[in-house]
Amino acid sequence: MESPSPPTALTGRARVSPGPGRLPARTRFAAAAARSAAAVSRLLGLGSGGIIGGRVALRLDPDTLRNLARDRTVVLVTGTNGKTTTALMLSRILETLGEVARNGDGANMPDGVTAALVAKPHAPVAVLEIDENYAPAVAAQVRPACLVLLNLSRDQLDRVGEVRTIERELRALVAALPGTTVIANCDDPLVTSAALASTRPLWVGAGQDWHADAVTCARCGQAVLHTPSGWCCTCGLTRPDPLWTLLGNTLENARGTSVTLDLRLPGRANAANAAVAVATAEHLGVSPNVAAVRLRTIDDVAGRYRRADVSGHAVRLLLAKNPAGWRETLPLIDPWASVVIAVNSGQADGRDTSWLWDVPFEQLRGRHVVAAGERATDVAVRLTYAEVQHTLCRRPLTAVSALPPGPVELVANYTAFRDAHQRLGDG
Repeated sequence: MESPSPPTALTGRARVSPGPGRLPARTRFAAAAARSAAAVSRLLGLGSGGIIGGRVALRLDPDTLRNLARDRTVVLVTGTNGKTTTALMLSRILETLGEVARNGDGANMPDGVTAALVAKPHAPVAVLEIDENYAPAVAAQVRPACLVLLNLSRDQLDRVGEVRTIERELRALVAALPGTTVIANCDDPLVTSAALASTRPLWVGAGQDWHADAVTCARCGQAVLHTPSGWCCTCGLTRPDPLWTLLGNTLENARGTSVTLDLRLPGRANAANAAVAVATAEHLGVSPNVAAVRLRTIDDVAGRYRRADVSGHAVRLLLAKNPAGWRETLPLIDPWASVVIAVNSGQADGRDTSWLWDVPFEQLRGRHVVAAGERATDVAVRLTYAEVQHTLCRRPLTAVSALPPGPVELVANYTAFRDAHQRLGDG
């Protein structure tokens, strides 16, 4: 794999490229066809065009992604949870340096990444979230200046595979990018194992409450000891000293500076995402204080946390796709609200819903809960074993309408969330 292209304009600690130059004729034709396909898709109401445009471009010119990424400063964001949020945060911050290309619709496979670059062909900066499975292939094309590793946990085992396999693949990817700065959450042992292959690691102590997938060492298989001060293994793999550490609402730098986050987005996980975003942005030349101000403008991430009225109910949409995500989401649920849990099993969700048994639904005892979605029966069975009183209604918004007066938390996995968000429109 090639190293990142040498940047040409200095901004702060790292160099930011001026943007792509003149493209080959075939790539220009492919990009034009992609924009037309995306426009037709939007016109016909078939979608945002975030996938079809990239698919058309790559079919017409397989080198489209490589050529469009050339001479840009590219940041790749990957991990199990938090990719979309962190990419949005980084984009909002890096807009202070110039126009930013981003696949903000969550289309995080090669088609979506290509479409994002097609949509903004002259943006000097690109912040691209990428599915863990596709990170090696995309990184080989875009040669990122920065690779952000957030966390690793079980997710869609039938599609993504076992989490330790992903760690090994990311470790090989990091080793193949000697010129890339790897910004990594050192509180996740799996992420640390992968990032240690980097010649240019930047460690962030962003916290990690979910340890169930890192009870044994990725390198030797021995037990990992987790303590309040960090984690370690007898083989010598241990938590590195971070340059940045998240302490509640404050992000502290080992050089003695600190910044208060004061996010509008709720929860510890979003603070962790913000910590990584600020560290990455500071490396690229944006001061932490400027970054924090930009982060405070965000209160919605592609519909997550949005509020809407459904049949007189004040509904908040939350996304939770796997046990680690649910562990962060459950504390956010309003204790006075009814809860609708919507779970689908489409291709984008993963067909295997065995992860439901690793979610501590026992925390919902005493609440008014409705099991919904394509796999409503599976959810209902899990709630029964958790001793949570519940009803079953497969259509999430119909379930909301049938609830007694009061606020409702609608918590859904990927396609169930997407469908609810689309049905609610701009409301």
